[in-house]
Amino acid sequence: MAQHGSRLVVPIDVTKKPRQQKLPLHNRWHPDIPPVAQVTVGEVFRVEMVDFSGGGITKEYTAEDIKYSDQSVVHYLSGPIRVVDEEGEAAKPGDLLAVEICNLGPLPGDEWGFTAIFDRENGGGFLTDHFPCATKAIWYFEGIYAYSPHIPGVRFPGITHPGIIGTAPSMELLNIWNEREKELEENGLKSLRLCEVLHSRPLANLPSTKGCLLGKIPEGTQEWEKIANEAARTIPGRENGGNCDIKNLSRGSKIYLPVFVEGANFSTGDMHFSQGDGEVSFCGAIEMSGFLELKCEIIRGGMKEYLTPMGPTPLHVNPIFEIGPMEPRFSEWLVFEGISVDESGRQHYLDASVAYKRAVLNAIDYVSKFGYSKEQVYLLLSCCPCEGRISGIVDAPNAVATLAIPTAIFDQDIRPKTKKVPVGPRVVRNPDIPRCSYDGDLPITKNPGATG
Repeated sequence: MAQHGSRLVVPIDVTKKPRQQKLPLHNRWHPDIPPVAQVTVGEVFRVEMVDFSGGGITKEYTAEDIKYSDQSVVHYLSGPIRVVDEEGEAAKPGDLLAVEICNLGPLPGDEWGFTAIFDRENGGGFLTDHFPCATKAIWYFEGIYAYSPHIPGVRFPGITHPGIIGTAPSMELLNIWNEREKELEENGLKSLRLCEVLHSRPLANLPSTKGCLLGKIPEGTQEWEKIANEAARTIPGRENGGNCDIKNLSRGSKIYLPVFVEGANFSTGDMHFSQGDGEVSFCGAIEMSGFLELKCEIIRGGMKEYLTPMGPTPLHVNPIFEIGPMEPRFSEWLVFEGISVDESGRQHYLDASVAYKRAVLNAIDYVSKFGYSKEQVYLLLSCCPCEGRISGIVDAPNAVATLAIPTAIFDQDIRPKTKKVPVGPRVVRNPDIPRCSYDGDLPITKNPGATG
């Protein structure tokens, strides 16, 4: 008889640390990290994963673990997984690997997650100049819904998805990554700023042996030392997919990933119960342990057939994503606009990052009128299923970005009224959220027009 259901290929025990798992995890990209499992096209297989911190962030109501979190260890990925066809022939460089998400969710017995703001001296975030303090909210899951004692008065269905899903790079592609990111790290500080905020976050995260985990490769060996000094960090999305953080890659989605090495060496991790577009607080989804049930196809020669290089080599391609049919239905949204004019009033030229920053700041300031602290709203907008858009990128000098919040997630009506903002019993009168002090000396941006 044919087998039905999924085959578990990467098991996880959440009571154990990442280095103690039955199959070793990894937190770097490199072609020489050996696969831990093999799957055949057409079969449904199950991959389990720890949260991105590997249990370093706890469910305790404190932000100390956020403030002092080790940024060298993220993310812990399950895999690599070698993919072969029905005849046992492996995926080859130049193929496309089509990965269908059949099912996903939190690991049974571990139905909770967290959203956080990293300390400005330790990771920061999109609005790190406004919110420099380490802050954390714990979320609990009720089926498809999430609620938090730290952000009362909201409850919403999550669009659960993997933050990271990708294939291993070839050595040629890895060298391209390292060269361009090293050049940015060495020279970008002279010219680049994030939304005109003086550089306080890494411009790039270059290879480092600190915190490095390379799967089956024994730590301390010559091989480990060589690979650790070459392997790419998992923090950004790249040509192989990776940390794309696309919130709609949920049940029924299909991801078309370029194949750069034999077997594809597919890996995944960084599960999110829910996320808003942009994941603006950086540790900004509802981070959790979880599982994926997947099915693969190999499209032979698919890279050349379907992906056009947007760069100097055939490797400068990007994946294609097919959104699945299942997501929450929201019919009413409150939309906040931002333009490329910063808080000082300075005009920028078609800068979509500045415009989106303005949209998020406008939304934070508005929703805080209803009884929330601004940290609570910042975390909420990072993890609820809000929609971000670049609405205009051609009308000089202002790019226009928008952030749409589904109004149904609140237990009060937050739309503007002819009367004053309501002060009824549903307003959160005494906001309380785990938060640390900021002990650094980097400059903080104040919005002169903001409330509070």
